[in-house]
Amino acid sequence: MLDRMKEDIDMVLEMDPAAKNRMEVFITCSGLHAIWSHLIAHKLYKKKFTTSARIISQMSRFFTGIEIHPGAQVGRRLFIDHGMGTVIGETCRIGDNVTIYQGVTLGGTGKEEQKRHPDIDDNVLIAAGAKVLGNIRIHENSKIGANSVVLKDVPRDATVVGIPGYVVKQAGEKVKNARDLNHTDLPDPILDMIHGLEDEIKDFRHEVRNEVENGSHI
Repeated sequence: MLDRMKEDIDMVLEMDPAAKNRMEVFITCSGLHAIWSHLIAHKLYKKKFTTSARIISQMSRFFTGIEIHPGAQVGRRLFIDHGMGTVIGETCRIGDNVTIYQGVTLGGTGKEEQKRHPDIDDNVLIAAGAKVLGNIRIHENSKIGANSVVLKDVPRDATVVGIPGYVVKQAGEKVKNARDLNHTDLPDPILDMIHGLEDEIKDFRHEVRNEVENGSHI
């Protein structure tokens, strides 16, 4: 456990430019606190002490804002940066050298049984607010854009954005016919509905104007 803690602290010092020294990281890095608590909870979970495991998990959630189910399998050097609001489900499996930012959900869709949560392979980056849902696999070296909703497998070395998520780059090359990598163009269903109502009002006004010009009574 001590070796794992030292490895994690060194990893944060390497990846986080705001981290100044080991003592600061040890005391203040909530992502590490959540991971270390999870390692204890996971051992209890595997030994069937599920209630104790859930208590530790919920206490960690209270203090860190990060919820990792005790059943989740977490690899080495997981970096949860600014992790507030991060949720990792029970049957999720996470590889090594994975980076997760705040507001990320690795959850289920409510349609699966048993294996309900995603597998995240090595060297994957999941940006802030992204949702990866269901029994799917994010293959190694892939990147999930901020606020994306991913519902299908992602191939290795891919970059995914959008709702639902779609591949815009693979192996460093832009995917043919992919939409532009512009997070400001993500779908907005409420705005789409407003635009639809505006179009209906314009059509109705046009019909009324034609009726008036033709001398008809409404």
